[in-house]
Amino acid sequence: QVQLVESGGGLVQPGGSLRLSCAASGFDFNTYAMAWYRQAPGRERELVASITRTYSTFYPNPMKGRFTISRDNAKNTVYLQMSSLKEDDTAMYYCNAQSLGVQVFEYWGQGTQVTVSS
Repeated sequence: QVQLVESGGGLVQPGGSLRLSCAASGFDFNTYAMAWYRQAPGRERELVASITRTYSTFYPNPMKGRFTISRDNAKNTVYLQMSSLKEDDTAMYYCNAQSLGVQVFEYWGQGTQVTVSS
């Protein structure tokens, strides 16, 4: 079965760093675009970063310069390196996989909690 399992979340102080991991299985990881989304209570889910199968990346302006997404196809894993964390970054972070083609498939992980607090 398809699985996306996030890990690496936790409590970190403002200004700190954290690296999230998403281990994928059950589908052809190499052919999927991968992304990280986050959702805080009372807020809509928002895109954090994305990376294509050709390693092209995209970051919304609030994340640009602080977050870095990467993927290791040999390990079927996508990462999110976060630095200069702010309290506003506190959210549940979700891993997402999306195929592009005649048949479009999209998968989500269960999420990992990131809490930025002093």
